[in-house]
Order: sequence, then structure tokens, then C-alpha cells
Amino acid sequence: MFSIISQAGWPIYPLLIASIICVALIIERLLYLRRNRVLPPNLLKEVITVYHNGKINPEVVDSLEKTSPLGRVLAAGLRNVNAPRDVMKESIEEAGSAAAHELERFLTSIGTIASLAPLMGLFGTVVGMIEIFGAHNGQGTNPAELAHGISVALYNTGFGLLVAMPALVFYRHFRALINSFVVEMEQQAVKFVDTVHGSRK
Repeated sequence: MFSIISQAGWPIYPLLIASIICVALIIERLLYLRRNRVLPPNLLKEVITVYHNGKINPEVVDSLEKTSPLGRVLAAGLRNVNAPRDVMKESIEEAGSAAAHELERFLTSIGTIASLAPLMGLFGTVVGMIEIFGAHNGQGTNPAELAHGISVALYNTGFGLLVAMPALVFYRHFRALINSFVVEMEQQAVKFVDTVHGSRK
């Protein structure tokens, strides 16, 4: 592995840094974007039970808000149970937007690395080509410099694609997962609003 890195030359180091950052962000998102963490299974039923029992107080709402993104959305509804339907829906939508923004954290970075890694590999290819042309002089071609230039060009291209492909796959996966979470949060929030204010008008 170290021999490959040494043969790839200095352009590989920014790619290595980008790959390490990307792996760390992917692991963080995999741990955070778990369904049970984002959408606890029985949370809506528990909130509806609390509402029917009339046990709504600031401590319960604050505790609910800290449980999960869905808890934050439902907590916004609990804070406004005595408000008109439109006010309650508006507060839930604002909390939902904040929760969605939190779910999307680091996604831009992963997408940027997925887009940038092939360009970084291409930059390494250009550096390798420059070294290949530099191997030609008046006395002929230096085989060692020629081989090193070819190594730089090919290794950087390959490594750039190696970093970009999984980054793009995880970016798409996280984007689709977050969209499904947001839709489900909206559906549960609407059920809670309907419970408080009767059937939908």
C-alpha cells in the first residue's frame, strides 16, 4: 500500500485526506440516520396518550424534544395544542424544517467529495503527464522518470474514481433515506394535528 502511495506521487495526498474525511462522515451519518433514532416506533402513540391524559407540562415537552427529530416536531405541536389549527401546523412545519436540516448535515460535504475526487485524480493525471514529457530530453528518454510519470497518472486516476464511486452511492442513499424520513415525519405530524383538532378540513 505504501509503495503504491509513493509511486502515485504527491497528488495522491489530497485524495487520501478527502477519502479519510469521507469515510468519517459516512460512518457518522450511518450511525445518526438510524430509523429507531430518527423515528422512534411508538413515539406518536405515547404523545397522543400524554395529550389525552392532560399531562402536558414544560418538562415533558422539553424531554420529548430531546429524544429524536420526530420528538422535536411533535414537541412543537404539544407547545401549541391550545392554538388554532393553522398556528399549530405552522409551528410543526418550522420544527420539521429544522429537523430536516439536521438530518441533511454533512451531506453536502459527502456530495462535494464525490464530485471533486475524479477531478483531483485528473489533476494527478496531468501532473503525471507533465513528468512523462519531462522525461524526454536531448539525450533521449529517462526510463525511470517515464515510469514514474505513468505511475502518477494512472494511480491518481484510479484512486480518484475509487473514492468518488462509494461517496456518490452513499450520498444518494442518504438523500433518499432522509426524504423518506421527512415524509414519514410529516405524516405522523398530520395525524397528531388531526387528533388534536378533529378530522382534516
